[in-house]
Amino acid sequence: MPGHRIHIFGASGSGTSTLGRALAGSLASQHFDSDDFYWLPTDPPFTDKRRVADRVNLMEQVFLPRRDWVLSGSLDSWSDGIAHRFTLAVFVELETKERLTRLEAREERRLGGWASATPGERAAVKGFLDWAAGYDTGVFAGRSRDRHLHWMQGLACPVMHLNAAAPVEDLVSQILQELD
Repeated sequence: MPGHRIHIFGASGSGTSTLGRALAGSLASQHFDSDDFYWLPTDPPFTDKRRVADRVNLMEQVFLPRRDWVLSGSLDSWSDGIAHRFTLAVFVELETKERLTRLEAREERRLGGWASATPGERAAVKGFLDWAAGYDTGVFAGRSRDRHLHWMQGLACPVMHLNAAAPVEDLVSQILQELD
C-alpha cells in the first residue's frame, strides 16, 4: 500500500490540528503541525519566526522523507520543496464566528484563564483574534481564504474540501473513504 502524506489546512481555529491528530491516530501514522516548524521556541510563544530555509530543513530532518505522515497548518507561502510530496490535501472551512469562539477558548486555556493573563497577554490575544477574523476578507497580510484557494489550484495531489462543523470522527471517516 502506498504511503499517505496528507496536508490539512485552513483558517486558524478551523480545527486543522485536531483533525490532523485524529487522522494520524486512525492511520497509525504521525502528526506534525506547521507551527512547530514556523515558530522558534520562545517564552511567550509565537513571537519569533524561523527562516524559511530553516523550517524546511528541520522538516526534512524530522519527517518529510518518511513514507507516511499527516501535516496540519498553513504553509502556502513557504511550501516550495514540500507541496509536491502531498498525496492528499484537505481544505477545512468553518464559519468565522465559530472559529473565533474556538480560538478565544483555546487562548484562555493556554493562559490559564483570563484572570491570570497579563495586560500584554490579553492585548496579544486580541491582536491574534483580529488577525484571525480577517481570514475570510483578506484584510490582513498573510493567511487568507483567497490565498488558500489560489494556492490549492497549483497542488498536484487531490484536494478535499471539508466543513469543520461536523464531528471530528465524521471528518476522519470522510478522509479515510477518500483514501480508499
